[in-house]
Amino acid sequence: MGEKVKALIDKLNTDKQLGKDEWVCVFNEYDEDDRAYAAQLARELSLKKYGNKIFIRGIVEFSNYCKNDCIYCGIRRSNSCAQRYRLTDEEILACCDEGYDIGFRTFVLQSGEDKTYTAERLAELVRAIKKAHPDCAVTLSLGELEYEEYKTLRDAGTDRYLLRHETANKEHYQKLHPEEMSFEHRMECLRQLKELGYQTGAGIMVGSPYQTAECLAEDMAFFAEFKPHMIGIGPFLPHKDTPFKDMPKGSYELTLFLLSLCRIMLPSVLLPATTALGTIDPRGREQGVLSGANVIMPNLSPTAVRKKYMLYDNKICTGDESAQCRGCLERRMKSIGYEIDISRGDYEQ
Repeated sequence: MGEKVKALIDKLNTDKQLGKDEWVCVFNEYDEDDRAYAAQLARELSLKKYGNKIFIRGIVEFSNYCKNDCIYCGIRRSNSCAQRYRLTDEEILACCDEGYDIGFRTFVLQSGEDKTYTAERLAELVRAIKKAHPDCAVTLSLGELEYEEYKTLRDAGTDRYLLRHETANKEHYQKLHPEEMSFEHRMECLRQLKELGYQTGAGIMVGSPYQTAECLAEDMAFFAEFKPHMIGIGPFLPHKDTPFKDMPKGSYELTLFLLSLCRIMLPSVLLPATTALGTIDPRGREQGVLSGANVIMPNLSPTAVRKKYMLYDNKICTGDESAQCRGCLERRMKSIGYEIDISRGDYEQ
């Protein structure tokens, strides 16, 4: 372990921020011992804040139609190979009912940017979920909307909103997205969500094409300033029907390191061990937890559509029934000394 990077990790633990040059040094010079050191620190902070409890969120991927053409994404508008589907309101509610019965107390409704589902329609859905399950939290992950739409959904009772910023570097953002998408609008959406009182999640893909240590330094500076309640970090995984199909995967080790650094910097943050992490390595989600993560988000979508919601290739758990998935996770977490917590799992300052 290099003393230089260890000293910077210790500084981060004390000051909760680093300068850009210091971040660049961390990302360029860390080794496996540094990563293990950060993981140990992060694990201690997570245990201190949340105990050995892992919050579970049930994801319902209700539509893979998307008006956007993000270059990395398997459900991008121009992917003619994608098998498109939309769940009915009744199917979405049935997924939540089933999830409730097997112990989920947070539901994450996720889709591409599909304007078939208006803010008013989604607000009715949120109200229906809340009426059926008043002890549950509802999270939405629907991409970029306008302020009034976010407000309509918040007023309906939505608790949380996940919107990965993807990168805090405008030039990098433009390399990942089509011309009609705006870096400024993405960032404005995140500010609006916080302003409206959502528990707000941001996040990045580790190793996305053209990402540099400088880009990551800017991401960490953004997290330090914005202080999201949730941070979604997973490795970039290419999809065979996108222009980035031949790009290399993101680094598994760097993803784990970033999880640890985020926990050290923001000890209260809700930090998922993502499905992408479990896809790149069979023990990825366990290692994510051991690196400071405290949330896992299994799939509650009907098994018939799971293989169609493919943002990247070879996604895991597309064939398991929801109850099987829940039981599997419980065993996996127990194997590393953690327990599934079936509460709403709210952010604690």
